[in-house]
Amino acid sequence: MANKEGYSSWIKPSLYIIDLLFISGFLNIFLTQKPIDLIFFISFWIILSISFSFYKVYRYTKIIKIVSLLSKQITTFVLLIFTYLYINDSKILFENVVIFFVFTLVIFNIWRIFLHIIFRKYRIITGSNYKQVVIIGRNESTKKLEEFFNYNLGYGYKFVGYFTNEENNDKKGSIAQSFDFILKNKIDEVYCSVKELTNNQIKEFIDFCDINLKTLKFIPDSEELFSKNLYLNYYDITPILSLRDIPLDDPINAATKRIFDIIFSSIVIIFVLSWLIPILGLIIILESRGPIFFQQNRPGIKEKGFGCYKFRSMTLNSRSEDSATRNDARVTRVGKFIRRTSIDELPQFFNVLFGTMSVVGPRPHLWRQNKMYGTKISKYMMRHFVKPGVTGLAQVRGYRGEIETREDIVNRTKYDVFYIENWSLLLDFNIIIQTVLNMFKGEEKAY
Repeated sequence: MANKEGYSSWIKPSLYIIDLLFISGFLNIFLTQKPIDLIFFISFWIILSISFSFYKVYRYTKIIKIVSLLSKQITTFVLLIFTYLYINDSKILFENVVIFFVFTLVIFNIWRIFLHIIFRKYRIITGSNYKQVVIIGRNESTKKLEEFFNYNLGYGYKFVGYFTNEENNDKKGSIAQSFDFILKNKIDEVYCSVKELTNNQIKEFIDFCDINLKTLKFIPDSEELFSKNLYLNYYDITPILSLRDIPLDDPINAATKRIFDIIFSSIVIIFVLSWLIPILGLIIILESRGPIFFQQNRPGIKEKGFGCYKFRSMTLNSRSEDSATRNDARVTRVGKFIRRTSIDELPQFFNVLFGTMSVVGPRPHLWRQNKMYGTKISKYMMRHFVKPGVTGLAQVRGYRGEIETREDIVNRTKYDVFYIENWSLLLDFNIIIQTVLNMFKGEEKAY
């Protein structure tokens, strides 16, 4: 039977022991065999693992989160080792510390990701180590959750049914009938949509799950929250829910992202654009008269306008504020190719180098789109809290190009807001890799 963390009770202690054996072995090989040093270093690992909640990884934890935890744990661990060696005037070579860091980081990433995938495959194949769940309420949010349970079996959830007071043939019963069902069918977790519950019913579920040792989780009813992260603090014994700050408001994070932007854009300009501009420029000019580049004023960070560069993919026209549509007559033959592969966006790395854009961020929209959606789509203007990007999370998730329905702009905004509130360098790397893959395989809405 799986415990509340999502793994069998023996897995985490075993993992802890295996990790300590790994660390001890690596320390012996690369750094020291002195017992006193090993005791200090192992103590560092244990203290950091508690401080960083290193072993609080659940079945729903994403791989990128696991990699982030590993990077934080191992980097700080090695810095502590280096400080200890420096204070003790150790004769251990600095090169050995670097080799230990790289080796440990690589091996632990491979080990953890392998383990994470194996557990998911194990649950799918054997049907064991799963949690039985029910959902209270029936609406769009609970339907998406049901789809998640049914189509992501590797996470180890078995959806049993839902309860609602609304008339529906598929329901297991009413909300009042759910309590007996949960007990009789040994349900592990209960997901309640607060949209369909009164305050008294919420309290009743809290008391019921506390008494019967069931895990209770709530589904927010406000679409305006999108993916907004909330975290819990206590003022004495009073629980307080606070909104998480935007990561890029931190000067260190902003500086890190800027340094990465400069390095990455310089590499693209030197090794790609230096030879691509003359070749592609000649083809563009031969097909239709006009300049090689197209520059358009777009709203950037804090809604300040900037000149956004592209390779020209259309014939000269007076409708530059109109987005390209499917089979748009303005698009040239070479334009169709460079738009489908996103090559037309590459000159924006000059924007990145100049500081008006970032490699990754919300894509810069047209000014008329700001006027159209700014007051109608909740949190739309949040996208101007950070620099626009050459690529972005919304784009790699399929929400790029022409906005055909309200759902297109709502979902694009959701992904942009999620990115802004959850930024990390690892997330940027993930988006860049997905963008490159999409360039090769093409995208449906790249026209």
